[in-house]
Amino acid sequence: MRGEDISPELLLEAYRQGVFPMAESRDDPEVFWVDPKRRGIIPLDGFHVSRSLARTLRRDRFRVSFDADFAGVVAGCAERDETWISGPIASLYAELHRRGNAHSAEVWDGSELAGGVYGVALGAAFFGESMFSRRTDASKVALCHLIRRLKDGGFRLFDTQFLTAHLASLGGLEISRALYRRLLNEALACHAVFDPVG
Repeated sequence: MRGEDISPELLLEAYRQGVFPMAESRDDPEVFWVDPKRRGIIPLDGFHVSRSLARTLRRDRFRVSFDADFAGVVAGCAERDETWISGPIASLYAELHRRGNAHSAEVWDGSELAGGVYGVALGAAFFGESMFSRRTDASKVALCHLIRRLKDGGFRLFDTQFLTAHLASLGGLEISRALYRRLLNEALACHAVFDPVG
């Protein structure tokens, strides 16, 4: 279907059903729904911090913020030769952000946006959409701080859609569609907050 025909309400309902949208390319007006047989997740208690990432975190080189530049993070994620983030998809997530359903973590090197990650929050489930990095380890730093915030806010499921070698090195797992749906339903039945006090 055409991306411009998808409402924010339809998009949120798709997430509740375990499916998410993609486009074939940046300029493709059509959007298709994806329901993988095998789903990627990162257990919130299983995020792996390597020694090199731990060193980066200790050096405190980057400043981290949340929801400070959502559009910049989406644009950074789409800034590659091939991307599934089309104009209509970016607009949809911008609207979800305005409604409080989509969030971003930004990593700053001085005043420059060096990396980030964004996704959608429903109940106690967070659906990671994409991340990018313009500096070594910047996306990993964003992910680390995001996971800490999700844990503090009471989230129970961090969906990464697919499992890549990069995500597997950080503790990501691949599970069946049936198990994913069970974990999703359990998380949707619970309450979590993206902005925990303190």
